[in-house]
Amino acid sequence: MSVKNRLIVMNFLEFFVWGAWLISMGGYMIVTLKFTGGEVGSIYATMGLASLFMPTIIGIIADRWINAERLLGISHLIGAASLYYAAQITDYSTMYITMLVNSMFYMPTIALNNSVSYAVLQKEGIDIVKFFPPIRVWGTVGFVFAMWVIDLGKWSLSPIQLYVSATAGVLLGLYAFTLPACPPARAKKSGSLLSTLGLDAFVLFAKPRTAVFFFFAMFLGAALQITNTFGEAFIHDFSASYPDSFAVKHPSILMSISQISETLFILTIPFFLQRFGIKKVMLMSIFAWVLRFGLFGIGNPGEGFILLVLSMIIYGMAFDFFNISGSLFVKNEADNSILSSAQGLFMFMTNGVGAFLGGMLSGWVVDYFTTDGIRDWQSIWFAFAGYTLVLGIVFPFVFKYKHDPTLSTNSAHA
Repeated sequence: MSVKNRLIVMNFLEFFVWGAWLISMGGYMIVTLKFTGGEVGSIYATMGLASLFMPTIIGIIADRWINAERLLGISHLIGAASLYYAAQITDYSTMYITMLVNSMFYMPTIALNNSVSYAVLQKEGIDIVKFFPPIRVWGTVGFVFAMWVIDLGKWSLSPIQLYVSATAGVLLGLYAFTLPACPPARAKKSGSLLSTLGLDAFVLFAKPRTAVFFFFAMFLGAALQITNTFGEAFIHDFSASYPDSFAVKHPSILMSISQISETLFILTIPFFLQRFGIKKVMLMSIFAWVLRFGLFGIGNPGEGFILLVLSMIIYGMAFDFFNISGSLFVKNEADNSILSSAQGLFMFMTNGVGAFLGGMLSGWVVDYFTTDGIRDWQSIWFAFAGYTLVLGIVFPFVFKYKHDPTLSTNSAHA
């Protein structure tokens, strides 16, 4: 199997593991386990809490001591064990602790997946910006495939989704040990305490442009967490008014249009980055989030079904244009010696601080607009749309970046 195909398998399984439960588990916890919005939000916020420190720590270890592909395998095996246990839990407290453990070992693998991909492609002399997006798109395919498996298996409101994810995690954990070696980039050597601890990726905050970028990536990470947490729960709440609608019968398939859209927008990233630069691409992402939430607010499974579909389609731009483009931007801003640490830092800001804030605050917003168990979803989604609109208005004034389209994407830093 060629190097590209091996990375495709890795990316497919990486996001299959997540897709099997990330979108549907919110509905499972609200409808089946009867958890409150705040409880569900806090459980999803464990991904953010874990990402506050674990991706950075794992990135440091991969940069200095242990092969990245081995860490990837170990992390997935531990994550799979925690998901297997979570499938048997019905109380909030135990579920919270178990999903926190899972998050501590799954969240770092997203950055490791990128680092392994970058390292292998670079070792083979393959253009990363040109060839990574078409490889990464298979991660989205894996995510969508997992959602369809759960939906068609009628497991959206069942713990079986966690068993499916755990099985895939074991497969990827074992497969990771067969990947090309990605040894630490730096030998151990004496130096400053910062360097010894591997925290020198934080020097990226010394660049005002990069610091502002991380700041807004954090707020967009919060936006992503909102729809992951409550997207399916929102659809399930139409079961009384639109019981025979496609959306209510197949919520995961409807939500998967978002990820299908990702596969298309990922392929456009090299063009948009080259033509417009990271500033305009991020601005497109922010206003795509405004549309994502706004269309949710006015859509429904009946006459407003097309608005829900449009919201799913726009998600591809909203997610990819800040997540994948952002990862590539951070790669260009960082030295090769801190490649894994820099990716871990990006994850720290988006899936760490951002996701934690998104999970906790979105849970509070949902409960605020809930009366006697009835959720006012239109007000909820409009509140989130207003939040991202503010980000879109402020961003172009504070992010100082001048794009030169005559430079290659790999070298365009200013």
